[in-house]
Amino acid sequence: MLSDKLSGYLGFAAKARKLQPGYNTCLSLIERRKVRLLIVAEDSSQNTVKKMTQKCESSGTDCRIFGDKDELSRVTGNSGNGVFAVTDSNFAKVIREEIDRIQSEREVF
Repeated sequence: MLSDKLSGYLGFAAKARKLQPGYNTCLSLIERRKVRLLIVAEDSSQNTVKKMTQKCESSGTDCRIFGDKDELSRVTGNSGNGVFAVTDSNFAKVIREEIDRIQSEREVF
């Protein structure tokens, strides 16, 4: 479940065109070193998660596996996507912190 704060950050990043959806788009952006944070939906295929995390590790890009496709797509206004690249460092920082906070709260309960 996305928090209201995280939904707001993602929506605002999408409107500012600092959030790029799509598998191939994200791969291209990672190769060009434009991605500050990659978000992969938890319900993406194992192959997608594996390929994206390996690509991020090899390029030194931050990656988070978080949320589900429907919820992320609804918040960002892009239907059917499970991979999102945040291209702005400030958006990436606040989104990363909020995802980490939510995931740490999940671990406590």
